[in-house]
Amino acid sequence: MISEGDAVPKFEINDSDGNKIKSSEFKGKKHVIYFYPKDFTPGCTTEADEFSKDYKKFQKEGIEIIGVSPDDVDSHKKFCEKMEIKYLLLSDVDKEVSKMFGVWGKKKFMGREYMGVMRSTFLVNEKGKIFKIYPKVKPAGHSKQVLQNFLNLN
Repeated sequence: MISEGDAVPKFEINDSDGNKIKSSEFKGKKHVIYFYPKDFTPGCTTEADEFSKDYKKFQKEGIEIIGVSPDDVDSHKKFCEKMEIKYLLLSDVDKEVSKMFGVWGKKKFMGREYMGVMRSTFLVNEKGKIFKIYPKVKPAGHSKQVLQNFLNLN
């Protein structure tokens, strides 16, 4: 996993509308990059819902939210529509960005091992530097925790 103080890796992937998004587009802006395993699963739905409900508070503070998962563009589009998500969801089908951030790895669930995205969040300042990492996120209450962390730094 990359570390606090590191620059955000350079990447270019599609959003839920199929538009190419570059990491460089967020330089000069505070932003949250959160990685989650799969659209429409219980934890991911909770996390997306809470970020959606708090989105205006993030915007008021000049903070962008970016969600990333291995789901394809069509899945993200449906997820955005159903969950009324107004922020960016990026489609990391090849897991390249997840690997850059160090969140793609071996997971265990009910005695079974498999490869997947480890739910993680990265807080990024205007200079494009990661200042806080949440390596093992519990979805409920996470959005408020992230917003509070940004507010405490200003």
